[in-house]
Amino acid sequence: MKLSHDVSLTPQQAGQRARQVLDEIGRAVVGKPEALELVMLGVLAGGHILIEDLPGLGKTLLARSFATTLGLDFRRIQFTPDLLPSDVSGAPFYDQQSGEMVFRPGPLFTHLLLADEINRTPPKTQAALLEAMAEAQVTVDGTTRRLPDPFVVIATANPIEYEGTYSLPEAQLDRFLLRVRMGYLTPELEGSMLRARLDRAAPEARVQALSNPAEVLAMRAALEQVEVDDDLVDYIVALISATRVDPQIQVGASPRGGLALVQLARARAVLDGRDYLTPEDVKSVAVPALAHRVTLKPELWVRQVEADDVLAKLVASVPTPQTLPRSAVES
Repeated sequence: MKLSHDVSLTPQQAGQRARQVLDEIGRAVVGKPEALELVMLGVLAGGHILIEDLPGLGKTLLARSFATTLGLDFRRIQFTPDLLPSDVSGAPFYDQQSGEMVFRPGPLFTHLLLADEINRTPPKTQAALLEAMAEAQVTVDGTTRRLPDPFVVIATANPIEYEGTYSLPEAQLDRFLLRVRMGYLTPELEGSMLRARLDRAAPEARVQALSNPAEVLAMRAALEQVEVDDDLVDYIVALISATRVDPQIQVGASPRGGLALVQLARARAVLDGRDYLTPEDVKSVAVPALAHRVTLKPELWVRQVEADDVLAKLVASVPTPQTLPRSAVES
């Protein structure tokens, strides 16, 4: 498929392009196919991605590689305890030549923003991202300014037990479409990564631009062509409802969780080159889409029970619909 500024793609064309993007990024980010796929699903579904893991596992490289390969403008904010909201969104300053106050845009004004170590900054500065993530706009001194389209935040966070971190507010966690965990490489893959570094004699592998902002928007629009059967809508509602009555969960998923689950499942179908949804699409993204939206009961934190594990058991317990969409039967 050639690089195109056409704004219309079928789900199959969008899936093909997304696979090409993943293959290219896989040259730079070694041994993380599941994490790369989840980030790609988040981009396709038009949401923001939270990557929660220890430092040094390739989170920054992942975000920069996605920006380069998708042809998107890229900015990075290193969140620190002394970062101010104006450092994120921008602020007016006095222009001596014109004698007027002029707005200087902050790093938010980009296509793909890497919010690095977002939970190292106090909640007031974290909140500066809320309007941007929810509305794709920034309001400063009473003036609202639109952000570029597409606008994607890839935020990295250290585990909350890590020294010098603040827990993210529930309202902000809910704005992230999904949460990704990267984890350590196996010894074999880590050896391959080190050998590849020595062979290329450069710090990082160079990735090529395969897309552009208009095509990313077209790939997102292709999701709307994915058929969702009524049985699958009922299945998604059942999963969301189950989080609200589970005895281990104190606060269940919000309605935004159901919307996230629908769009991520549609993105999964597109990535597989289909224009219809299956129960497996929903199941494969349920934990990344919902685990960060629920609050476990306090005694589970003491016992070090993870929300991911609770959600995985919950998903396994909810009956799966057996019917297939009409388009699947006809094909």
